[in-house]
Amino acid sequence: MIPFPRLCAALIISFAFVQPSHAITGSRSAPSSGVAQSIVTVVAAGGGVCTGTMIAPNIILTAAHCIAPGTANRVIDYSTKPPQLIAPQQVAVHPRYNAQSIAAHRATADVALLRLSAPMPGKSAALLGVPRIPFTPVSRFTVVGIGSTVAGSDSGVGTARAAPLAVTGQPGTLQVRLVDPQTQNKAAGMGACTGDSGAPAFEDQDGRSVIVGVVSWSTGANNSAGCGGLTGVTPLTLYNDWIVKTARSWGAAIP
Repeated sequence: MIPFPRLCAALIISFAFVQPSHAITGSRSAPSSGVAQSIVTVVAAGGGVCTGTMIAPNIILTAAHCIAPGTANRVIDYSTKPPQLIAPQQVAVHPRYNAQSIAAHRATADVALLRLSAPMPGKSAALLGVPRIPFTPVSRFTVVGIGSTVAGSDSGVGTARAAPLAVTGQPGTLQVRLVDPQTQNKAAGMGACTGDSGAPAFEDQDGRSVIVGVVSWSTGANNSAGCGGLTGVTPLTLYNDWIVKTARSWGAAIP
């Protein structure tokens, strides 16, 4: 699991006015404007942050391990000055999610949804889908999150950044491990970091960026603690139907 940075809400909000550095960990690429408009900051109890993605005007997809008990989660609305915290009206965690599994980097249904009372100002929904299988050594995904640019630091939290990563190991429908194709987990490279939990993994499908997974955890190089090694993604292959059914039950128009 990617550890949450312990930030107070006021500190998180201040990042809205910091010049973006366009990096998750080790990356220099910024997401496209369309993708960036779908990314939101989810705040948990105690001030920890995660990344979420709009999949409908008022529905956010994130990781189940980002969801605090009860109604403690908030979403930051950066369209106002100062930014405001929005409380979701409903929260749904996949019924097969297991917290012990995610803590041990094992596969589980690490997906959750938040429903807002109204559309998120200034945001647009991203396309939802499933990854193309079987995976191959040339399979590529782009992770887009609002997390740290430096392991062990809150530097850069709050700005959407992109990291194009490659599939590695033995991917399946339960878990996919991504790596910087340049460093191959042998040295620090691109990857998800603190605050990128719940971030979308996009796949290019016929020229369109489609959400096909969410970020669940990361490691440092050579599987050490930290960032820039492996990025663990929960693919939506088995969970897309639950996501769509739940969102539609809340009145959302999901394709």
